[in-house]
Amino acid sequence: MKGRLIYVVGPSGAGKDSLLHFAREHVAGTSVVFAHRYITRDHGHNENHIALTPEEFAARSAQGLFALEWSSHELHYGIGIEIDAWLARGCTVVVNGSRAYLARALKRFPQLEVVHIHAAPHILAARLSARGRETQEQVAARLARQAPFTLPEGAHLTHIDNSGSLEAAGQMFVDVLKGMVRGERRPPSTERASSESIE
Repeated sequence: MKGRLIYVVGPSGAGKDSLLHFAREHVAGTSVVFAHRYITRDHGHNENHIALTPEEFAARSAQGLFALEWSSHELHYGIGIEIDAWLARGCTVVVNGSRAYLARALKRFPQLEVVHIHAAPHILAARLSARGRETQEQVAARLARQAPFTLPEGAHLTHIDNSGSLEAAGQMFVDVLKGMVRGERRPPSTERASSESIE
């Protein structure tokens, strides 16, 4: 039995990590599994990732241990090849991905489902400021870097607006995941998301 790969994307500040935490608590005990990201960044952020040094990351990449990998903001991100085994066992696998890498991810996993998390611009600005990683000038610069999110031809897309309460958006996300487990699938989307800052 072949499983389903759910590729979650969205701009910084959209609340992807919070929604992923919410979903993990609400689908526990099902066939939904959440892939860790391997990142060349120390722990201490909201995401429960596996921290690697740049040298460790390069060595794993050279050994072919990443099913997906990309770079962003001078950091390297990887998703381990363990997801191939999980998919082969029929699991629904959730990946916190990158919009810039989506086209290449689709080549590796043509049947992946895209879940696009977004929020109103003023909400993004407030969340980026609140997490304290960047100055106000850096936040403004990040939000000013607008790039259209264009869904590759034939991809399946679900939008979730996380401008409001975590519970409301989280339940929508949980419903999507449970629907995937039941085998539900929407037809390929023809809609295009509005311009948002690149991750």
